[in-house]
Amino acid sequence: MCNNEQSGTAKIAALENERKSKVIVYFLGDRQPFGTRIAEDCVRPFYEHLLALEFPDTTNRVIDLFLYSRGGDVSVPWRIASMIREFCDEFNVLIPYKAQSAATLLSLGADNIVMGRKAELGPIGPTLVKGTAGEGAVPPQEVSVEDVNSFLSFIKERANITDQTALSEVVRCLVDQIGPLTVGNVNRQNSHIRLVARKLLASRRQKPDEERIDTVIETLTEKIYSHGHGIARKEAKDIGLPVEFAEGNIENLMWELYSLYEKFLDMSDPLYPEVALTDKEHEVLQKVPMAVIESMAKRHVHRGHIDLVKTREVPASPQINVNLNLQLPPGIKPEALPQQVQSLFQQMVQQVAQEVPSIVQKEIARQSPVKGFGGRVYGGKWHDETTEHQ
Repeated sequence: MCNNEQSGTAKIAALENERKSKVIVYFLGDRQPFGTRIAEDCVRPFYEHLLALEFPDTTNRVIDLFLYSRGGDVSVPWRIASMIREFCDEFNVLIPYKAQSAATLLSLGADNIVMGRKAELGPIGPTLVKGTAGEGAVPPQEVSVEDVNSFLSFIKERANITDQTALSEVVRCLVDQIGPLTVGNVNRQNSHIRLVARKLLASRRQKPDEERIDTVIETLTEKIYSHGHGIARKEAKDIGLPVEFAEGNIENLMWELYSLYEKFLDMSDPLYPEVALTDKEHEVLQKVPMAVIESMAKRHVHRGHIDLVKTREVPASPQINVNLNLQLPPGIKPEALPQQVQSLFQQMVQQVAQEVPSIVQKEIARQSPVKGFGGRVYGGKWHDETTEHQ
């Protein structure tokens, strides 16, 4: 990723020329199962890119945000959009493929949403992590806001339960299942998303009327019942969003730029631990690229370490038998050997002794059935790689 073609700047320059704008790429990889999400740590490097922009015509400053993301922290889109607004007269979002959840929320603040034929938005209700006390080793459980709302609507509208005592019992069961803090968070996040969506829609140069704002918010938060539903460009336009259809060379450049980052982040090569650890017990991948913020002036790459581990069920009393069988023939004493031979013999003994721990580990692994596989990302942060980019 050292030359301009590989880093994307050649495509960025061509896209800027076609669009008469300045392009900033915000590309969050979703290499399975270690996807990257929109988070607050992007705001600082974003600001550096905005500071570095140089507009040839200061009376018509247009910024295009080239965006790919499956979602993330819903508190971040307003920070990004309002910050970009400080540096331009027109703010657009270019979507070659997926801009879901929090990325859709961010797109609501754009004056124009330029979508290719493969582009898709998504509902903006968040997915929360269940967090009740006393769960111990129980894995975290994701809870969709749409699921909670749908459950409550089913109870009241489909099951026709209106008795207050029965409703109280249903709510109590829900709280017991997902935890009181999660239920409270659902309500808080639901209100927060509606507020942010309204602020973003109202921040556009041509503010939509209140009726259209209400329609967009209701559709994206409640009327699309699956969080995984992809909203293509025709549907997005019907909802009332300011969608432009990318055509011709602009669409080609958007897809070519997407393909460069997809390749750089190895998104088409899943990193499932059970596959990566076929013939090994543990592996740590260092400084794996996971996301990119790039413009003609600067380049930031988010890199993290990925720890893959195979877990085994070790028997209570493994049978370990290590027979090195290092003996001299009968009647030959070590001190009777020539000095050079004694030295070689000692080296051989030391070498074998160093291999004993590995032999023991392999034997324990042979006797221990595989219980599962695990993986985690740690140490992730943004790296300024502008020097390599230039």
